Amino acid sequence: MSFLIDKISQFISTYYLDPIRGDEGYNPVNTFTWAVILGICIFGVFRLLEKLKVKITPRFIVSVLPFVLAGSSLRVLEDSPAGIIHPPLTYLFITPNIYFLVFAVTVSCLWLSIRLQRAKLVKDFHVIFAGLGLIWFFANLIILLHFENIVAPYVPLFVLGAGTGLTFAFYLVARHFKSSIFTDPLNLSILMAHFMDASSTYIGVDMLGYFEKHVVPTYLIELTGTALVMYPLKLIIFTGVIYMLDTQFEDDKRSQDLKMLIKMVILILGLSPATRNTIRMMLGI
Repeated sequence: MSFLIDKISQFISTYYLDPIRGDEGYNPVNTFTWAVILGICIFGVFRLLEKLKVKITPRFIVSVLPFVLAGSSLRVLEDSPAGIIHPPLTYLFITPNIYFLVFAVTVSCLWLSIRLQRAKLVKDFHVIFAGLGLIWFFANLIILLHFENIVAPYVPLFVLGAGTGLTFAFYLVARHFKSSIFTDPLNLSILMAHFMDASSTYIGVDMLGYFEKHVVPTYLIELTGTALVMYPLKLIIFTGVIYMLDTQFEDDKRSQDLKMLIKMVILILGLSPATRNTIRMMLGI
């Protein structure tokens, strides 16, 4: 029995704990595990939003995005060599732990915003909710800029410019072929977020000497010798996912709400690393 316990303990340490302690990135085992947990969490969040009577609209998704920026900048605080955050507290700010922290803060702010609206102290909870996220994001930026210097101001310009330019080019092609799916603003926002993520990976890996932490992108970058491979990878995967979401879901309200939630999660999965990577490279962290 002790032998089995030792093996299980070693397995957990090797594939889960050590990557967190050393911020070593992802391996096939923890990647699969986090993907499964993400899928479970999506349905948990869906039930939570139903209980709070929050309709998942593009307006709601926009109000969530400041918290994505806040969470990503919070992760950079842990990355900072200035030692802004010290162990063991740093472990709370490493993936995947930071996701649970940001989620808890975001839900708390959402609940507070809804309560303020129901008490008729504010007219629209979306505005207050987004405002709280923006305050958190700017607070993180102020702290970072206090401890760190901007060393590569061109990085955010490149990431935003490349992401916007590629999305606009995609939009022109989609409009030419009269595709309502791929000219939809939310779907274009998803593609833009992931093009920005690809752009941050490209400039980081190919130009500035950073390295990719995710399993599949790492393999493809090593195979092709360039992070430019991220662009077709993102395009193929997410045009396929968007097409499936918009053609395979039922028309009833609950299915449509679930579809919107999944789209929001996919948008976050692109914007979050794009933001973190961009801030890190801009500050030379």
